[in-house]
Amino acid sequence: MTTLEAPDVKPQTRLAEVLDLQRAAFLRDGAPSLNERRDDLKRLIAAIKENVDAIATAISADFGSRSKQESIVADTWPVVAGARNAAKHLPGWMKPKSVGVGIELLPGRGRILYQPLGVVGIVSPWNYPFQLAIAPLVAALAAGNRVMLKPSELTPRTSEFLAGFLAKLFPEEKVATVLGGPEVGAAFSALPFDHLFYTGSTEIGRRVMRAAAENLTPVTLELGGKSPCIINADADLAAACRSIAFGKLLNAGQTCIAPDYALVPKPMLGDFVAGLEAAIRALYPTLRDNPDYTSIVNARHYARIARLVDEARERGVRVVEINPAAEKLAPEARKFAPTLVVDPPADLAVMREEIFGPVLPILSYDAFDDAIAFVNARPRPLALYYFGVGTAGRDRVLARTTSGGAAVNETLLHVAAENLPFGGVGASGMGAYHGEAGFRTFSHAKSVFLQSRLNATNLLHPPYGRAADFMRKFLVGR
Repeated sequence: MTTLEAPDVKPQTRLAEVLDLQRAAFLRDGAPSLNERRDDLKRLIAAIKENVDAIATAISADFGSRSKQESIVADTWPVVAGARNAAKHLPGWMKPKSVGVGIELLPGRGRILYQPLGVVGIVSPWNYPFQLAIAPLVAALAAGNRVMLKPSELTPRTSEFLAGFLAKLFPEEKVATVLGGPEVGAAFSALPFDHLFYTGSTEIGRRVMRAAAENLTPVTLELGGKSPCIINADADLAAACRSIAFGKLLNAGQTCIAPDYALVPKPMLGDFVAGLEAAIRALYPTLRDNPDYTSIVNARHYARIARLVDEARERGVRVVEINPAAEKLAPEARKFAPTLVVDPPADLAVMREEIFGPVLPILSYDAFDDAIAFVNARPRPLALYYFGVGTAGRDRVLARTTSGGAAVNETLLHVAAENLPFGGVGASGMGAYHGEAGFRTFSHAKSVFLQSRLNATNLLHPPYGRAADFMRKFLVGR
């Protein structure tokens, strides 16, 4: 564990020392073997299983209230599943790949070797503070790298837990956890890593990319944005409402791929609002003392969400607050009631900003292509959700829109499919991980040309004469 919050410690100096330590170890030891990588992953899996309750307790303490079951489903299970998947498939991922070189270069052969990049930096966010720190760590270790991790200062108990947890499993020269606030984060992003992986807001992502550019450090940015739900006229409305309510209210909406707004055919608007109300009441019959309903992470984020709803009310937009037991929700407890904002104008903040809370704008549309055009007129989202029975509408939406990922007749669960790359596009991010995609992200694909002892390379060398004319006709004219 490396703590840089003391005033007499310069972040840049201590961070550089840890980076130098890891880089020297990487150069000394070289790429770890398959067995070493598997051992690292299996040790990590075992430790997570032993600490499931401690992880959930730390996260709940940071949020004020968060369900143990929710933390298992959203923070620990995906990491264990990802590590198991990596350990199982590593032999195939690591295997050199033979490729053709073309008839002109025969009898030469081509091969791609996958090598670890070296020292990787990971900056993780607060909303899923265990999963979004450890999942990229799994991919980086599977690819054979050393890792420096900077978890969020907004979830200090989980970050402290992570530091102690990882220090027991790995020496600092393999995995080092760096604790600190924004100053440390800025210094961390400016280090000359071999790869920098950031999960968080688009605004901070831009700063991270600017800092990395000074060192020509390649980056993966896992950002967010406004992920739409498109409901077609043939959708199973009750099933769609259940799925959207679950996806929106998991972690109280503090999820990068949470449904951000819904597009509904105008004749179905009333039924959709009523269906969502019913689905939410079934999921959360009470709010105030319900351990299943998560608090907003801090007072600043609570106030931001409240401002979004207040602005809609002030503009005369229909706002539906769903508080099944009609409880008084004290702001200091930060339990924000599920709220629907019906047909808000596009200039409202709730339609311009990523919500990251239990508030769902619902917009009605006249023609199906109007919904597609609405999505395409905005920055490309991290996720897109489509609800409909037939294949024509589904295929049209998938073909005509661009998003980081998509799910049909479901929300969120595509993130749990390890064989599907997870990542954004455009404003919602760049690069991907999970499964083999994560291994490739943290690997260098080295191209190797293997020349045969008997070859015709001399025909390509000067002095050029009749042989060169023959080769020109062969190479260009065929």
